[in-house]
Amino acid sequence: MFPVFALALGFELVVAVEGIIVNVSRSLPAGIAKSPFEAFVSYSIEYAFFPDFAGNESSPNTFSDNLLNNLGNLTGTKPYIRVGGNTQDYALYNASLTVATDGIINPARSVDYPTTLYTGPSFFESYKTWPGVKFVHGFNLGLGGNSSAGWDTLLETVPLACKALGKERLLWWEYGNEPDLYSTSAQGPVRPSTWNEVEYVTQWLNGTRHIKEQLFQACPELLGNDTYGYLAPSFAGTNNHLKPIQTWEDGVDVDQDIKLFSSHNYIGGATSPGVTLQGTLMNHTSTVHSISAQVAVAANLSSLATVPFILGETNSLYNEGAPGLSNAFGAALWGVDFNLWCASVGISRVHMHQGTDYRYAAWQPIETNKTTKGTKAPYYGSIAVAAFLGDLTDRKKALRIANIPLQTPFEAAYAAYEHGDLARVAVINMREYNYTVNGTSSVTNPVARPSQTYSFYVGELRAGKVAVKRLYANGSDAISGITWDGWSYNWELDQGRPVRLSNVTVGEEAFADKGVVGIVVEDSSAAVLEIRRT
Repeated sequence: MFPVFALALGFELVVAVEGIIVNVSRSLPAGIAKSPFEAFVSYSIEYAFFPDFAGNESSPNTFSDNLLNNLGNLTGTKPYIRVGGNTQDYALYNASLTVATDGIINPARSVDYPTTLYTGPSFFESYKTWPGVKFVHGFNLGLGGNSSAGWDTLLETVPLACKALGKERLLWWEYGNEPDLYSTSAQGPVRPSTWNEVEYVTQWLNGTRHIKEQLFQACPELLGNDTYGYLAPSFAGTNNHLKPIQTWEDGVDVDQDIKLFSSHNYIGGATSPGVTLQGTLMNHTSTVHSISAQVAVAANLSSLATVPFILGETNSLYNEGAPGLSNAFGAALWGVDFNLWCASVGISRVHMHQGTDYRYAAWQPIETNKTTKGTKAPYYGSIAVAAFLGDLTDRKKALRIANIPLQTPFEAAYAAYEHGDLARVAVINMREYNYTVNGTSSVTNPVARPSQTYSFYVGELRAGKVAVKRLYANGSDAISGITWDGWSYNWELDQGRPVRLSNVTVGEEAFADKGVVGIVVEDSSAAVLEIRRT
């Protein structure tokens, strides 16, 4: 017999003449995680590069806004944007600066972002360019807690940020990025080796209380319970020099103003030995292992507080990603599996990190001497996730996401339940098909693209009425030619707005017979089944 998996969730593998049929519970199984939050598909943008992504009032970046609108049209809310990252803790304010940012890259510290950074008044204009978007603004704790220039920056920028955001645009605040690495950072420590949780909590409370004082003077309307609060502790992980649960026990939320418990996660490093598409990204086991520590922290937190748990910054490979991995279609497939796994285990929202010229970016907002402006492969992963989740503003649907266990690490499946009934099934076939090496672009002996057949028992259906939508490219290594359900979101077609391509099959339906739906999914691709009941 085939093994039985996850019976508590109502899924099992059943032997049939034609092979294995995955039995998907028609009605909501017991124990399913909470519904994903509104704007589950969200982004984090590196502080230094936020003006590149958003533009300013006289020249807004409409390309970025078009891409955000696409996601909002699918989920009912445009992505929430966290403006922060490492450069949040390098940024000093210069009131006389005539440009938004003035940064210096020191290659010995980082080749990807400035470690000396000044921002001017026009930086805050960027918050006014994307209608309908809410933001998390990150304040500088790295320098703000140990230098007079950093402290002055905090006090000077609170009024600028709050007036630019207002109730319409403000989600929450953040004070400090990855303070668990302050004493060990590869870019240069900003705290002594004795830095500990008690010192962090003391500095965090001192800073946030001064932020509140500044808000009282400049924007008192933002001090209500629905507008005043923080993401915290925004640690890089769960087992670094500082421990997140310990900070809670040491009183980081004594003022009860932390609205979201935020953690960061990267599945691996861009230059780490042995990192590959198949072994690291296109690998469900790797994703489960990567998130397991965050899930454990969230479980431990629940005994201390009822604060929802989010990933405030995450992406594929830290150090801004690796070419051929983080910018390839395989990373889009990883993004679908990663985000849906997070939703299935109760992580309320996921902010995928972005930056100008970053290899893992969902899009390049401007033209540079390194990177062409355009929509990148990971964005299509965001689109597929958004389409699978649907309108998250309709709370009456009571959306729940469950993982459907499959046989190998190179595939994953998920069920979406609405009103307690199965509504959609997502299948991600992550077996690597390298188009450049194996496909028709190879000059010798091209290999036919393999496929896998998946059969799901989903209960009573109208035969032949299961709609199929596919996330597709020529292979896992493709960096262009990517579509979702035949739609392209490329810059060069209509500046990121959706364009239906005539050379891609759409309107596909899978055949449902006696409650069993079968679908063929090519290696390095994904598909979503939309269930229609009788």
